[in-house]
Amino acid sequence: QLQLVESGGGLVQPGASLTLSCAASGFSLEGLPLGWFRQAPGNEREGVSCISVSGGTTSYHDSVKVRFTISRDDAKKTVYLHMNNVKPEDTGTYYCGAGIIYSDACETRIHNHWGQGTQVTVSS
Repeated sequence: QLQLVESGGGLVQPGASLTLSCAASGFSLEGLPLGWFRQAPGNEREGVSCISVSGGTTSYHDSVKVRFTISRDDAKKTVYLHMNNVKPEDTGTYYCGAGIIYSDACETRIHNHWGQGTQVTVSS
């Protein structure tokens, strides 16, 4: 069974750091572009950050540039999202996705495998 499982979410204060992990089981992440997406209540799922197959190309939503970093470890079948200086507007459910092709636009429509999500709440 192909699964992506996110972890690392929680309740944190503004300015804190957090690292999300997404581990694959039942398949390899090699050869797959990957991404992190978030969905706030009442909003559509949006791309936060995407990473190419080689890991050499990444893209970020304007709101998280400089603060967030995406990385991948294919040997561990895991993709990470390192979140620094989090803000209340970062609150939402974060999903990882395995894609068909890489795009700087980090679109949900080109990702066809999804995890169940992990909740991140930024509040004082």
